Amino acid sequence: MILDAVAQLLPPHYSPISQAESDLAVGPFGYIMTVNFLNRGLLSLAFLAAFASSTKELGRDSPRSRAGVALLGVWSVGAILLAIFPTDVPATPVTWHGLIHLVVAVFAFLGGAFGALSVSLRMRTVKALRGISSKALAVACVSVFLCLLDLLQRSISKALANHYSGLVERLFLGSVLLWIALVSGYFVMREKGSAPTVGEEPRIV
Repeated sequence: MILDAVAQLLPPHYSPISQAESDLAVGPFGYIMTVNFLNRGLLSLAFLAAFASSTKELGRDSPRSRAGVALLGVWSVGAILLAIFPTDVPATPVTWHGLIHLVVAVFAFLGGAFGALSVSLRMRTVKALRGISSKALAVACVSVFLCLLDLLQRSISKALANHYSGLVERLFLGSVLLWIALVSGYFVMREKGSAPTVGEEPRIV
């Protein structure tokens, strides 16, 4: 998100309210947004790897958990593909790489939102993860809502999308990244012995 803010401050100064985040990859400083996409994808993959190794009991025999992790994988790989296939310059005809970018973005967004939701629902059944499950589920539900709102406003009302699509998209992206940070932070605290599970008293350190 820091790179996102840096790219936003540089020319050609796209609107964060009405224009998509991907537009930041178009222009003289577009490489910053490209690096941001790669950074997001690689860090998300690193999170998934750490998450899977830390929660072997989560989803080993659960189709819901496997599906959730797979969807988050789509989000992660999708971010990398967004860097490889740049979007089109605003107000220009759609190119083949711009079309790929658009399709990948849709699948990546859905993967991030519903992957977080699926994993959060499964967390509630694992005792060691109940300490974070309610917060994770709340953030995941917000992500799903914002994702669907973003996709709907783009498809139903072009005028509405032109005014608010950038804002809704950024709120959605922020919610998925918040979910990842929230879950990551919980596991770090558990490793340090300061994150209690349900039914346990907090440990004072």
